Amino acid sequence: MVNTNCLCVGCVDNASIGVVEKWGRFQNLAFPGLHFFNPFAGECLSGVLSLRVQSLDVRIETKTKDNVFVKLVCSIQYRVIRENADDAFYELQNPSEQIQAYVFDVVRAVVPRMTLDDLFEQKGDVAKAVSEELEKVMGAYGYSIEHILLVDIIPDDHVRKAMNDINAAQRLQLANVYKGEAEKVLQVKKAEGEAEAKYLSGVGIAKQRQAITNGLRENILNFSSKVEGASAKEVMDLIMVTQYFDTIKDLGNSSKNTTVFIPHGPGHVRDISDQIRNGMLEASSSVAPQ
Repeated sequence: MVNTNCLCVGCVDNASIGVVEKWGRFQNLAFPGLHFFNPFAGECLSGVLSLRVQSLDVRIETKTKDNVFVKLVCSIQYRVIRENADDAFYELQNPSEQIQAYVFDVVRAVVPRMTLDDLFEQKGDVAKAVSEELEKVMGAYGYSIEHILLVDIIPDDHVRKAMNDINAAQRLQLANVYKGEAEKVLQVKKAEGEAEAKYLSGVGIAKQRQAITNGLRENILNFSSKVEGASAKEVMDLIMVTQYFDTIKDLGNSSKNTTVFIPHGPGHVRDISDQIRNGMLEASSSVAPQ
């Protein structure tokens, strides 16, 4: 404020508003711009209020319904109402402390009715309750509540660790379920593959035996028809002895040779034939239905 002869000159910045007094009493509001005041008439610019949005961070410690202590950080954005700037200037000496007191009161009344999980999910409801209370109270003092944000919820360190352990255990349990399902599908597919392979192997063996049987039948018939006086039994004995010697040959040529002691001589050929035939008959009789 500048003294020009008998007048005082004052300038109010943009986004601000001045309070003019006359003989110590409120006279009017001074809007942004240049103003002249007559000190001999008791006029003066008593003070200037900012109309910008101001931010106040309030930290509150309280307890939830499930007895968990948490720290909340609430960001209050407020401003002076232009038309009611005189109320804001005269009614409150420290508006930030007044706002902080009301935030404490509302938060400590709302949060204890919520569990910790509900608090994380419904933090907007807490901010709404604080906003409604502050708008009702601070509006009478010339302040407007622009926004209220519950920016942080900080549980106790032990509680946070326990929550992380629970989450990790749940995810591990889900992973084990998926792993078990995958192993189950793998075992089922493996069993189906083995069953299909055994079925095809059985079909192959059956066809092989059928082919051997057909070949033996044709050999016996051809031999009997071309060699006069040869009976089917004699031909069968000759074929079995031939297969016997082929088996011994295969044992000798095998990569995993094993010493096999068997009686052998010119008189043993008939014995070998009888033994093979008797073994086949006994095997057939043992599997025959009773």
